[in-house]
Amino acid sequence: MGAAVGDALGGPVEGYSPEQIAERHGGRVHGIVGPWHGDDWRTARPIAPYHKGDGHVTDDTLMTHALVRVYARVRDHLDAYAVADHLVPDLMTNPRWIPELEAETIPLHRIFLAEKWLVARLHYGHVDPREAGVGNIVNCGAAMYMAPVGLVNAAHPAAAYAEALDVAGAHQSSYGREAAGVFAAAVAAACAPGATPDSVVAACLSLAKDGTREAIEKVCEEASRHTGVESALRPLREAVAPYDTVGPDYRSPSLGARRPSRLHAIEELPVALGMVVAARGDFRHAVLGAVNYGRDCDSIATMAGAVTGALGSPVPEEWAKTVAEASRLDLWAPAAALTAVAREVFARDVEHRRAHERAFARLGGAGCSD
Repeated sequence: MGAAVGDALGGPVEGYSPEQIAERHGGRVHGIVGPWHGDDWRTARPIAPYHKGDGHVTDDTLMTHALVRVYARVRDHLDAYAVADHLVPDLMTNPRWIPELEAETIPLHRIFLAEKWLVARLHYGHVDPREAGVGNIVNCGAAMYMAPVGLVNAAHPAAAYAEALDVAGAHQSSYGREAAGVFAAAVAAACAPGATPDSVVAACLSLAKDGTREAIEKVCEEASRHTGVESALRPLREAVAPYDTVGPDYRSPSLGARRPSRLHAIEELPVALGMVVAARGDFRHAVLGAVNYGRDCDSIATMAGAVTGALGSPVPEEWAKTVAEASRLDLWAPAAALTAVAREVFARDVEHRRAHERAFARLGGAGCSD
């Protein structure tokens, strides 16, 4: 629910700067707002004729719920083959209400080009799912819907990281894939009893590699110097800028944007974690910080909402109610389904672990000769 509400709040201001958002809305955004272009939302940007705003979720939530449905069918840990066998057919063949299109159609008609890649590569190209992400736009497309992986591996960040890397291999490569693993780990770490923003960041830093790790470290260091999200908006952007390939103008990416690199990171994950730190784990403040940050703020708010929700910070009821009604979604049903799956998977994991312990013990234990 935290991810969906964050997504809906961030959608209408996606792609703009904090200054542009403040000018458009007469100050900071404090809740659900309407489309940026008002009644002209369908024609103002022909490449994206979507009704963003008024409580409508975007493709972040559509993909998250699709992954939950895969878990509900498989009822076990997932891998890249599960994406090919279950997620791709779900996107192609099952019509659903798409809030931004105000129509019932297959999710494929709404998702972004980097997600349509899944269908092109896996369904039409028959590429090995474990390698299908190579060549795609390197962005947050895989990371944005990995919260369910963290919840199935609740309180086990390393397991969430490994599973998400496998799943995301069908979709992304390089730092886009790495972000998917680290975001899943963040959600799993946030589920642990007594978890705090600092413990979540520490778990992420223990697993993250290359530019992703450094970006998280620098952004969260900067966030820790602030006592709220308002003062952190510009400093967090400055902290992540050296690792972000998109450049200062989000709608006009640089020539080196979204290409594989060991030195760079997607912007969304480090900034989302930074907002969680600056907000001291509070859902409302972290999500509003992400929303008013602008740029890819629906995905940033999705991630911040998922992590603070997993930490136990309540989602404002008025936001959840409006988003559920406006998007025609039951925000509780995916959570209930995933909870049941997580319990089944955990019970099976315990059985496997005990079988391994018994087998290892029969080997003779440590210190015995071959």
